[in-house]
Amino acid sequence: MAAHFVPPATQDNNDGWGPLGIPDRYKDMPYQPFSKMSEWAGGSSINYAFQDRKYGGGKYGGAGGSQYAYLHDEEENSFQLVDTARTPRPMYARGRFLRNQRLARGRQNFRNSQPVPLKGGKMKDNRMRQTRNKWNNRGPRQGQIQVKNRESSVIVQPSWKIIEEMDFPRLNKLSLRLTKEATDLLTCGELEFYDKQYDRVTVKNERRLQRIDRIFHKVTTTDDPIIRKLAKTEGNVYATDSILATLMCSIRSNYSWDIIVQKVGGKLFFDKRDDSEFDLLTVSETSNEPPQEEGINSPRNLALEATFINHNLSQQVLKMGEEKFKMEEPNPFISEDEVGEVASVAYRYRKWDLDGGVVLVARCEHDAVTVGSAGDTQFINIKALNEWDSRLSGGVEWRQKLDTQRGAVLANELKNNACKLAKWTVQALLANSDWIKFGYVSRMHLRDTSRHVILGTQQFRPSDFASQINLNMDNAWGILRCIIDLCMKEEDGKYLLVKDPNKPVIRLYKVPDNTFESDDEAFFEEGEEDE
Repeated sequence: MAAHFVPPATQDNNDGWGPLGIPDRYKDMPYQPFSKMSEWAGGSSINYAFQDRKYGGGKYGGAGGSQYAYLHDEEENSFQLVDTARTPRPMYARGRFLRNQRLARGRQNFRNSQPVPLKGGKMKDNRMRQTRNKWNNRGPRQGQIQVKNRESSVIVQPSWKIIEEMDFPRLNKLSLRLTKEATDLLTCGELEFYDKQYDRVTVKNERRLQRIDRIFHKVTTTDDPIIRKLAKTEGNVYATDSILATLMCSIRSNYSWDIIVQKVGGKLFFDKRDDSEFDLLTVSETSNEPPQEEGINSPRNLALEATFINHNLSQQVLKMGEEKFKMEEPNPFISEDEVGEVASVAYRYRKWDLDGGVVLVARCEHDAVTVGSAGDTQFINIKALNEWDSRLSGGVEWRQKLDTQRGAVLANELKNNACKLAKWTVQALLANSDWIKFGYVSRMHLRDTSRHVILGTQQFRPSDFASQINLNMDNAWGILRCIIDLCMKEEDGKYLLVKDPNKPVIRLYKVPDNTFESDDEAFFEEGEEDE
């Protein structure tokens, strides 16, 4: 017998869709809203009240179960929240009770106990521990560098009047593009040819640096007889290449320096002091950790060592005793008893038109000469970079990296000696040298400053090297022109430019006429009579 199917009763809604009323078994039952995120499993519905409190009803706002939640209305109204958290004490009161307890306990123990003397090794260890703690507490923290205040290159007298202060940020924004090329007025001296065998020197094939006793003339501007002669007919601003390089690269300097400025009859003469250390080469001047210790690695001893190395290297790499290249005129600084003992050097007196009626005349230098691939004569400036202690100067050890990573060695030198390298580059550009050649010289032993070895050489075109070290010559000329204009506005007299030893500031002082007196007074008196 087949089963009989009884269809359920249905309601026909002619006005819309859905049921027409609520079934009897669902009357007086509250409506439970739901959302798309509701769990349809029957066992999970017991967690609805907890989830509502935690997440605030869900994304769609209808996932609660508050209709079936049991609420204690009377108990909730009478309930009070008690804060059981500990009240934080101020910083000055923290640990005070414990400290007082420890102090009281220490005093009681001190009264009730007798000190036990230490004997032998225990006493020695205790004394060393106390000394070590004493110095550890007083000294700087680990990783901190205690920078000493540097001393000024000249003692500034109270009677000197400050005319102008020039800070480096302002000088760094100056710019002057020269519209005219420099012209040569006169060339003097004799040059020896460069020995190309030193281009093949490597770390494995090092050469011992020799001591060559030759005379190097470092004559200031007003003591130069050629400049004295040219001052009557050419220009109105006079200086040497080293003085100009110091002024043009002043924004890179950290150490103090000073330059005398004398204005006579509307003409400016830039001089160095006779007893100054102006010609000494600085070492690690722009390093993050400049040398500060005493002894062989003090700043002054390192400067003396670097100058000694530079002089010897510039002569050792030449073909000494062979034919020399002679300029138009002989060396103006050689006396009769110095013939044959003077270093190889040529002087080029040049003139620059800086516009606005400012004409600069300067003495520039070449160190050597060589023959190019086309048979032409090329002038060279030779400079020495010296390694004194790689642990204290960047951690780049030349004997390990010079042959394989020469760029890393040069980059470390550019960081530690940015000012010195910029000055050398400016001097080569002012002299119109074809090449600037660097020699890498290191100590034979770490603590021996008298014996050195040559580890290699490297040469650059001065203009290319200036671009490599970000040396902007327009900015350099702008700085020089700014200083010249400041001095030209003042009346005739003697002035002093001083770089502050600890701040990026250059100050211009008005000093009495008898300050730093030298033999140049007769020259200025003679010049005034001629006018």
